[in-house]
Amino acid sequence: MAKNKAAKTKAADEGSMLKLLRDIVVILILVLGIHSCVAKPFYIPSDSMMPILRNGDRLIVSKYPYGWSYASVSFHLAPKKPGRWFGKLPERGDIVVLEHPVTRVDYIKRVIGLPGDTIELRGGALIINGKPIKREVQPMLSVPVDSNMPGSDSSLGRFVTRDAAGKAVLELPIVRETLPGGATFDTIDMGPGYLTDDYGPITVPADHLFLMGDNRDGSADSRVPVDRKGLGGPVPFDAIAGRAEIISFSTDGTAEWYNPLSWFEALRPGRAGTNLRPERQASKN
Repeated sequence: MAKNKAAKTKAADEGSMLKLLRDIVVILILVLGIHSCVAKPFYIPSDSMMPILRNGDRLIVSKYPYGWSYASVSFHLAPKKPGRWFGKLPERGDIVVLEHPVTRVDYIKRVIGLPGDTIELRGGALIINGKPIKREVQPMLSVPVDSNMPGSDSSLGRFVTRDAAGKAVLELPIVRETLPGGATFDTIDMGPGYLTDDYGPITVPADHLFLMGDNRDGSADSRVPVDRKGLGGPVPFDAIAGRAEIISFSTDGTAEWYNPLSWFEALRPGRAGTNLRPERQASKN
């Protein structure tokens, strides 16, 4: 009797363990499915998309607006195979997350050129299909300096100054651009003399996109060779993983993992809920 009871207990324990493992596998598959097909969180690790995105921002990235490809699968688990299910090209001005075509590292950039577009920069001014885009100089933007910003390898350190209260701030030169189709957004233009100020002209091939960061002189994007961590030109549409939608929350870099109170103290006010879709105006371009 004792042996039978022990055997039943062991079988019950093994059954419970198998059930637990099955439940864990099911949960992991569901999480991967949601991350890959619907939406996933994304962390901003650099200043390349300033001023709209800051180092320390957390975003929600939707996976379905452009259809699905190998790049849609989270954690880079899918092999690189050409093709896209239910593919729909982004609009100029969309902010997209992509897999770097060579390294497969996640990047986030803005769509500037679509297939067939001719892209050129002269003195930092963007020209699309032979027409200079609308550029409007804006007032300087003051952004508080914190532990996350500017980043250690940021190009924005030269703009650190002190405000009237003696606090460190970034005073950033802003230029508002309007693309063909009406998407309008702010960029940072540090002035002449940068290698990325003059580029092209280049025609975007079929099924490719030309991507740039909003921090125009501090972004490794389609203008920058791969050996300088850039995208090395237009990127395949299949490399696009999703569209940035909204900032969920943002931290200043002071949070300590062992101190839950610091998690809340590190939150940047006013960042959560920021819509990352560009405003769109009527355009004659």
